[in-house]
Amino acid sequence: MSSMSSNRSRLPYEIEITIQPEDIDRLGHVNNVVYLRWVQDAAVAHWNALASESEKRALLWVVARHEIDYRRPALPEDTIVARTWVGGVTRRGFERHTELLRKRDGKILATALTTWCPIHAETLKPIEVSDDIYAKFSTCDAR
Repeated sequence: MSSMSSNRSRLPYEIEITIQPEDIDRLGHVNNVVYLRWVQDAAVAHWNALASESEKRALLWVVARHEIDYRRPALPEDTIVARTWVGGVTRRGFERHTELLRKRDGKILATALTTWCPIHAETLKPIEVSDDIYAKFSTCDAR
């Protein structure tokens, strides 16, 4: 792997999100469940952006745990930026961090910590995180 791709993977990955009318609940702001979808959308986009085609065919991911802290409401007129990165990695899990920010002022609306478990695409059994995947995605230096 080139140092350029290694450096790129150590930066937070970002996607921009447009709020849809169906995302708004009776309180007039984005429903909490939608935040969870955005956290997953950002993780999937990050995986698809950096993983090779062979890695995508061989490996699937399942969530073992989500932890979300809601700080401010997202409103219908807001544009959201989801920023995500991988922190700690264990034999069978990635710790993924996500921040959901309001684009116009950069205010953090929510933060999430998710544990993702890699599974073999054919057997659907948990597998260990390979050194290649670890090097490509983790922002930590110690394994």
